[in-house]
Formats: sequence, structure tokens, C-alpha cells
Amino acid sequence: MKALTFSLLAEPEERLDLSGLTPALLARLTEAQIARLRVGTSRNPALVGDIFKLTGKDTESLVFDGSSSRLDRVGAGLNGGAIRVTGHVGSQAGRKMSGGSLLVEGNVGHHAGSGMAGGRLEIKGNSGDNLAGPLSGEITGMEGGILIVRGKAGDYAGDRLRRGTVVILKGCGDYAGYRMIAGTIVVTGRVGAMPGYLMKRGSLLFDRPPEQLSRTFVACGEPDIAFSGLFDRFLINEKILDKPLLGQKPGRYGGDNAVSGKGEILFRRGSQMS
Repeated sequence: MKALTFSLLAEPEERLDLSGLTPALLARLTEAQIARLRVGTSRNPALVGDIFKLTGKDTESLVFDGSSSRLDRVGAGLNGGAIRVTGHVGSQAGRKMSGGSLLVEGNVGHHAGSGMAGGRLEIKGNSGDNLAGPLSGEITGMEGGILIVRGKAGDYAGDRLRRGTVVILKGCGDYAGYRMIAGTIVVTGRVGAMPGYLMKRGSLLFDRPPEQLSRTFVACGEPDIAFSGLFDRFLINEKILDKPLLGQKPGRYGGDNAVSGKGEILFRRGSQMS
């Protein structure tokens, strides 16, 4: 059975909230009922049928065919099944995911993976700021699952990360791991200023030494080689990396001592990954 496909007819005139278009929410609806769902956010909101052409019938596997920065909250609340997007999307992609898989083949806006608790979110392009981070007023960011950005991430990636794994493959902006509570962030490529600032626990894993680290981190000897080896195998088995990240003798900083933190930054010594 062909995946239920939403083909974008034209650039939307308003921002769209696509959080209602997930496998669980569409499972018992007819095509006509889906076409009448509201997705617009203006005073006269657009309906699905105004924005998309619908084809296919398999609601366990959804495809959004098209690209627009106004497609917000794609895959938000996803708890099973699969969603694939062929282009770029707007903010909060995969917010509050708890299961299933979301694949975005283009770029995403701010707060992708915010509040994520499970499942797999993969972004083939770049992400905006606050990847996996909380919205204003929220206490924690991502709380579980795997989030992969195969391009570059903006500033504040992993803000208040509590659980789960975030992987960024082409570098990130400033303040990666800001206010981390726990969890793991992996970055290959250049990392901006002040990674791990105000982190309490958790691990930041880099393929090179950080360039602009807060003075409240201190070098603290050899890391647990068993952990780094196990994590390398995890990344390779998940087809995220194709070679070990940290090498045989990685360096280690502990902090952030400004908040009596017990987090760590592990990094590959010497030449970076190629």
C-alpha cells in the first residue's frame, strides 16, 4: 500500500501547524475527513485540502512532498509509524515525539526535537537554533530518543538536555550543551564558543579539542575508555558514523564548575576525524 502523501500545491500564505497530521491521529479518518482538517494558524485557517494534494492510503507511513519554512510542527507528538519530508520545514519539527521515526531531507527551523521523549528524528540538512531545547517557560528540553543532524546546527543545541542522544555531523554554533542536565551530545566539525556552559551532568563528545571553552572547566585526566569504545560502536551500529569518534586516548574536561557541575567534555586528541 502506498504511503499517504501530502503534496504541497503552492507556498502557503500563512504559517501552518501540522501537528495534527501523524499516523495515530489519521488512522481512522477517510481522505475527505483528512482534507477538511485545519492546519492554518490565521483567523481564517486553511484546510489540508487547500494546501496539499492527497494520494495514497497507508496512514502508518506519511510523506510530505514539498518544501516551505512555513510548515511548522511536522511530526509533533509522533508516537509511532514513520513520516518523511522531501524538503525544508519550519520550527518545532518532531516536538514532543515519543516514538516512531521522522526523516526530514532538507533543513529545519528552530526548536527541532524540543521536548522529544523517544523515537528517531533525522535531519539531512541543517537545523536552526535551540535544537532539542525547551520552549520559553519549560524546565527541560529533550528527554529521550535519538536526534541526528547530518548538516550544521545553530546556537544553543541541546539546551537543558535531560536524556537521549543528539548527534551533529557538520559542526554547531555557540553554547552547545548549554544548561545540560544529562544525556549525550556528539559533534563532528567545528564547535562554537562556550560548549557545556552551565552544564550539570551529561557528556559532550567532540572530534577535536574545543576552541573557546569556559574557564570553569578543568582538565581531569584520562576518560573511561570502556564508555568511549561502547559509544563508538553504538554510533557505527546506528549508521550515524562510519569510524570511531574519540580515538584511543581522548582528552577530558570536567565541569561546569560555575554550577558545581559533574559533566564532561571528551574530545579526540591530535588530528581530527576526516
